[in-house]
Amino acid sequence: MAKNTANDDLLAPVTLAVGQEELLLDRAVQEVVAAARAADADTDVRDLSPEQLQPGTLAELTSPSLFAERKVVVVRNAQDLSAETVKDVQDYLKAPAEEITLVLLHAGGVKGKKLLDAARKVGAREVACPKMTKPADRLAFVRQEFRAVGRSATPEACQALVDAIGSDLRELASAVSQLVADVEGTIDEAVVGRYYTGRAEASSFTVADRAVEGRAAEALEALRWSLATGVAPVMITSALAQGVRAIGKLSSARGGRPGDLARELGMPPWKIDRVRQQMRGWTPEGVSVALRAVAEADAGVKGGGDDPEYALEKAVVVIARAARSRGRG
Repeated sequence: MAKNTANDDLLAPVTLAVGQEELLLDRAVQEVVAAARAADADTDVRDLSPEQLQPGTLAELTSPSLFAERKVVVVRNAQDLSAETVKDVQDYLKAPAEEITLVLLHAGGVKGKKLLDAARKVGAREVACPKMTKPADRLAFVRQEFRAVGRSATPEACQALVDAIGSDLRELASAVSQLVADVEGTIDEAVVGRYYTGRAEASSFTVADRAVEGRAAEALEALRWSLATGVAPVMITSALAQGVRAIGKLSSARGGRPGDLARELGMPPWKIDRVRQQMRGWTPEGVSVALRAVAEADAGVKGGGDDPEYALEKAVVVIARAARSRGRG
């Protein structure tokens, strides 16, 4: 989630939003614009792409006005500015104009680093907007969304929402807003299930959960639905791998309370409880067999086979059988 790493003055002369998460970048802009318009309802907002900010344009936009109007100038993809325009911006940063807030959106990284360094050198207010590639980051985002509006959601509900919606932060934020608007009291897993049943059933994690529980028919049904609704095969193999690894990690861990195991294994306590229920039919040999099946499926969906769907179906069946290996032993 976006995090201020410098001062928190939304009307600071320069705000630097760094990262590639579009929702967070847009929110960084919206916060500044809202603060400016709260100070002056007639604030002029200019939202510019690199192509629109030509040499000399910034000087025109920031030149003194007879009416001393407040202005917000937003520059998107600042890392793509031309060398001449970068020089204009660097010169401006040395003496920013009053009543004007410059918002630079920069992807980070090496490209355009001189501009990034220049903005930091003058003490720009900085907002981190990193791309959220890890499920744990998206889970933290959902929790923060609920906290931001003063609402309570159980850990299971937050996880179910991430499982159901996927990696799109805009959709996750929209789902949180819908639940908050429609539901009173604490939002739990059952509520999320009622709102997002179809999407939850199409989730890669639903496929994995049903497979590691030994419910082959339900896992295959969820798999076919997932693929039909556009879930990427690599996401499904990733979920299968996470599910089997969690079984293996917990089965080899020392006994203890969920909180202690959570710290040891890097899992939230509620997930410890869920995996404990899922691992009842598993043996160490079954875990090994299942991990090999996942590896083969992963190779199959990444170009090593002719039919990714068949590779996934085969892995699901093998995992479901492995989940019942203790009963057959």
